[in-house]
Amino acid sequence: MTDKKLPFQKVIDELENGTQELSRRSLQDFSDIDSVSLNALMEVWPRIKPHRKRTLLEGLKSLAESDTLVSFDDFARAVLNDDDAQVRARAIRLLDECDDVKLAPVFINILNDDPDETSRAEAAFALGKYVELGELEEIPEKVQRQVEDALLAKENSDDKSAVRRNALESLGYSSRPEVITLIQSALHREDPDWQSSALFAMGLSADDRWEEEILSRLDDPNQVVQIAAVQAAGQLGLGSARLTLLKLLEDLEDDEITTAAIWSLSQIGGEDVRTYIESLLDLAADDEQTAFLEEALDNLAFTEDLNRFDFLSLDADELDVDDEEE
Repeated sequence: MTDKKLPFQKVIDELENGTQELSRRSLQDFSDIDSVSLNALMEVWPRIKPHRKRTLLEGLKSLAESDTLVSFDDFARAVLNDDDAQVRARAIRLLDECDDVKLAPVFINILNDDPDETSRAEAAFALGKYVELGELEEIPEKVQRQVEDALLAKENSDDKSAVRRNALESLGYSSRPEVITLIQSALHREDPDWQSSALFAMGLSADDRWEEEILSRLDDPNQVVQIAAVQAAGQLGLGSARLTLLKLLEDLEDDEITTAAIWSLSQIGGEDVRTYIESLLDLAADDEQTAFLEEALDNLAFTEDLNRFDFLSLDADELDVDDEEE
């Protein structure tokens, strides 16, 4: 136990008294932190300067995105009630891969009671995972219902727009009929941010009812709306969007739209998509672009496998029908 505590005490001292960002090795020590080390950290936590706390959480989030083997859930839970609103918001983001149902009521309380808009907005977004898990029947129906009720109440409240839009986006996973009305209402607002949130929710819905609405906005003059439509087309795997997305890549030079279109095509698959992405890979200008295009090709392979499986399943079903008729 002493051997474990001693090196982490050095990390605590560095965090409390140092001026440099913590090294990757020090950040890794926060992964699956033991109770002794966490308690020692919490004792000095109030004395650590807010900007050091924020930088730490940003570093941990960045590390978690690049290394799937680390987990900072225990630490993030411990600082959810920090006095600094930016620390609370960053702690919620750090828990985005954690699906522990015990966090659902915690996030609901933050959504309803936190004095900071950003923290409430982050909580609204974080609750989306529990709506999705509920639709997949992986958490109790009671928990899903509580989460959806909280999000519906917030979307219909007079809270800040960012909080309410995040609530709508999280409700995109829900099959409750009132969500359809909320999405339609948001889509027809004049505010492009609300239109974008409506399209984002459509992309999460697994509901083809939104196909025409999404297709009609793939060339929207507002970039925020257009990108949301492009992403939604990919999430729903809309084959009807394929040619439009390929044309977008030919006509546009905007990096953000191009990136969104390439990824959506990798989610849709189909004729010419692999050839096109491979041709872009041959022309890649730097390592970052190469890495993205290779990842898109990997995702395309996954999509093609899924489509092949669906096709084989359909053939099997047809064979069963033919056998029954005979």
